[in-house]
Amino acid sequence: MQTVLLTGFEPFDQDLINPSWEAVRQLDGVQLAADLQVVARQLPCAFATVGECLTRLIDELQPAMVIATGLGPGRSVISFERVAINVNDARIPDNLGAQPVDTPVVADGPAAYFTTLPIKAMVKAVREAGIGASVSQTAGTFVCNQVFYLLQHALATTGVRSGFIHVPYLPEQVVVSGQPSMALATLVDGLRVAVLTAWQTCVDVAETGGQVS
Repeated sequence: MQTVLLTGFEPFDQDLINPSWEAVRQLDGVQLAADLQVVARQLPCAFATVGECLTRLIDELQPAMVIATGLGPGRSVISFERVAINVNDARIPDNLGAQPVDTPVVADGPAAYFTTLPIKAMVKAVREAGIGASVSQTAGTFVCNQVFYLLQHALATTGVRSGFIHVPYLPEQVVVSGQPSMALATLVDGLRVAVLTAWQTCVDVAETGGQVS
């Protein structure tokens, strides 16, 4: 039995819950295929500690695939990230109060890493399941991007495929603000479809997923 490591973040910025963790925890222990089981783990929203936590999980679990997820405030669909950049530039402090500005994720590391997941096939499959999805061209410059970059950096020469997915708020989080949201059950179904598609797809589909601006 192979393992896919699926991570979500702890709450941050005064939120009481983080939809990325609320969704992935529902898939912990789920067998998605005859040869694939999900292991879900929570990551800290902290620049100083999240890398060590991620490395420890990879060393401990030896996953065949890793998909990290995080909250994308303002996003209305499940967003499959294309690229991680070697920049930390925090608009708000993390959960330990750190707020790095224009620092590298990895000193002397490459400017960017691309996902090694078949993100267009994943978007297509999630849409065909009736759930909103799109390719995203930026994972931001907060801890989500840091995790994405560190993940790709750690696995760059291993052959283990990996990437990052952003999810919207849950409806109960945006009653006052009115920002876009997605029901938890829908998030869980979308991630389930996405992970299985990633596992079963060796070559990505050639479909448009770009943006004009």
